[in-house]
Amino acid sequence: MTDTDTARRIRGHAHALDGTPLAYQREGTGPPLVLLAGQANNHHWWDGVRADFHATHSTLTVDWRGTGDSGKPDEHYSTQGLADDVIAVLDHLGIERTDLYGTSMGGRVAQWVAARHPSRIRRLVLGCTSPGGPHATERDNAVRRSLAQPDAQAAREALIDLMYTPAWRSAHPGPYTTLGDPGMPPHARRRHLVASNEHDAWDVLPEIAAPTLILHGDDDRLTPAANAPLLASRIPDARTHLFEGARHGYFDECRPRASALVSSFLAEPGP
Repeated sequence: MTDTDTARRIRGHAHALDGTPLAYQREGTGPPLVLLAGQANNHHWWDGVRADFHATHSTLTVDWRGTGDSGKPDEHYSTQGLADDVIAVLDHLGIERTDLYGTSMGGRVAQWVAARHPSRIRRLVLGCTSPGGPHATERDNAVRRSLAQPDAQAAREALIDLMYTPAWRSAHPGPYTTLGDPGMPPHARRRHLVASNEHDAWDVLPEIAAPTLILHGDDDRLTPAANAPLLASRIPDARTHLFEGARHGYFDECRPRASALVSSFLAEPGP
C-alpha cells in the first residue's frame, strides 16, 4: 500500500483485476461517499462540490483508468469493467458498504456497481445520466457535431455551453474542472467514448436495492433529461428531481440546492 496519509486526506493506488493501477483520493472523516466523475475526466471533476459533504462523510474519488494518476492501458473499456475498478478500490480500502454518487458516465458505472453489488451500496445518487442502450434518449446530431468539430477550441466552447448556462458562466468564468483530463492520451479518450456509448444497464436496473435519488438539469442536451424518468421507472424506490434551466453541470451551477438535496437524502434513516 503506497498511501500518503494525513488527518483528513489519503492518496494512494489500488490495483484492478488486470493489474492496472487505480489512483484514489479520500478526504474528510466519517462514513464514505464515493463520487464518480464523467467521461474522460479525473477526480478534479468534483473539486467544486466535494467539500459540501464533509460535515457528514468522507469523500472517495477515483481516477478512471485512462485518466489522472491511474494506468492507461490501450484496450477495451466498458462501464461494467469500470464498475469492477470501483469495487477493487473499495476492497483495497476495506470499505464494505458505502453511499455512491455518480454523474454522467460515472452514473452509468454506478448503475452496475449498485446492481451487481447490492450489499455494498447503502444509498445511490445518479446525476445527469442514462440507462443507455436502445431505451435511452440520446443527444441529437447537432450536439454530436458540435463536439466532434475539428477546431479544438470551438469544440471546447461547445462543451462548456452544454455544461453551463451563459448566465452562470458570466458569473463563474472558470477555469472549469469538468471539461476532460488534459493529460489523457488520445487512445484513452477513444476508449472512454466507446465505454459510455456501449453502456446498457436497462435489464439490471430493477436489481438495484439501494434507495435511489435521480438528479438532472431539465435543459441538459448532452444527456437529455428524458432519461431521468426512464431510470426512475426501472429502479425500485427511486425518486427524481429536475433543476429548472440547468444543463449537464447542474451539480456546479445549482450547487447549494443540489448538494443540500444529496446531503438530505443521505441523512435519511435506513436501510
